[in-house]
Amino acid sequence: MLEPSELVKAIKAKMIEEATEFYEAQHKEDSVEELADILELIHMAIGVLGVSFEELEATRVHKRNARGGFEKGIYLIDVVDQ
Repeated sequence: MLEPSELVKAIKAKMIEEATEFYEAQHKEDSVEELADILELIHMAIGVLGVSFEELEATRVHKRNARGGFEKGIYLIDVVDQ
């Protein structure tokens, strides 16, 4: 059984693998399958880190409010904190 720090590292590595598979997916069904795998890894990671899904969601909303999101399809190359 992996120690928490080792498990987080393994989850991060698997997240990269699944993100690559999502990137390479050609069909909606395959994309959804890969997203489900990524979401499972997110749930595992926050469990190991001792963070609730609600805390994660609050962080996501805070970052989106502070920096914006992808809803307009705008992709920033670089962001400078002020």
